[in-house]
Amino acid sequence: MPETHRIEALGALAGQTVTVCGWVMTTRSSGKIAFVTLRDGTGYLQVVLSKKDVSEAAWETFGRLTQEASVQVTGSVRADPRAPGGVELSATDLQILGPSTDFPITPKEHGTAYLFEHRHLWLRSRRQVAIARVRHEVIQAIRDFFYERGFVLVDTPILTGSIGEHAGTLFATEYFDLGKAFLAQTGQLYVEAAAAALGKVYCFGPTFRAEKSKTRRHLTEFWMVEPEVAWNDSDDNMRLQEQFVAYIVGRCLERRRPELAELERDTAPLERCTPPFHRISYTDAVEKLRGLGATMEWGRDFGGEEETLLA
Repeated sequence: MPETHRIEALGALAGQTVTVCGWVMTTRSSGKIAFVTLRDGTGYLQVVLSKKDVSEAAWETFGRLTQEASVQVTGSVRADPRAPGGVELSATDLQILGPSTDFPITPKEHGTAYLFEHRHLWLRSRRQVAIARVRHEVIQAIRDFFYERGFVLVDTPILTGSIGEHAGTLFATEYFDLGKAFLAQTGQLYVEAAAAALGKVYCFGPTFRAEKSKTRRHLTEFWMVEPEVAWNDSDDNMRLQEQFVAYIVGRCLERRRPELAELERDTAPLERCTPPFHRISYTDAVEKLRGLGATMEWGRDFGGEEETLLA
């Protein structure tokens, strides 16, 4: 195969002839001019084919294109500020590398149940790609935040004999002839020990709760970040939390605005996420909620009997 270029790199190659591989998103034709929208995971590209400028075989190939077919296109990069990425490709050749037959997710609306049944294919949609890129940015920002501040990453075990939380939500498994092991609910016990050796540490990894994931407040599996700092008091902890949240939000605003726009997110509240945050004492919070007619109930969270306020 000839050397290929990623779509994200084409902006700097205007006027050059390149070869691009991608998956077909949409096609349309006016009879003598045809358009193909491609994606390759790094971006989106409009390819233009003129019947008079391509071979008969390439034009016939266009007629056989289907959604999500894998193709290789050669052509000249042309600057176009209206196009995604600021360029489009005037094709001279088109080949199908892998056909796609009866792709189940079409541009029409599908129900959530149907989409989850085809989750591995739904990931290819613009919205799902945008979500994945924002999530990736958040995760990288978490790691960078702690790295820049001298924290040491501690990888805590997923299978553990220690019970960090109350036993009612533990996933248990037989551990050979040694009894039971549990899917970790927290790395807390391990990072607390590591903080006494390294001063500033954190863990970041999968966490499990044996609770049905039917509400916004319950997930059976998620990733949790847990920093531990020797000698930090409550004010130190609050400052660290403020900086942490503001850093992540700022990174996403700086680097993922196109994805946030794709997700139709209102970024105005994110723009206001700058420390110091307004602080209120627990006593004042309780009084304010009581003034709003809040009810009090006892809820179990993180293994303890902690008072939960439900407004």
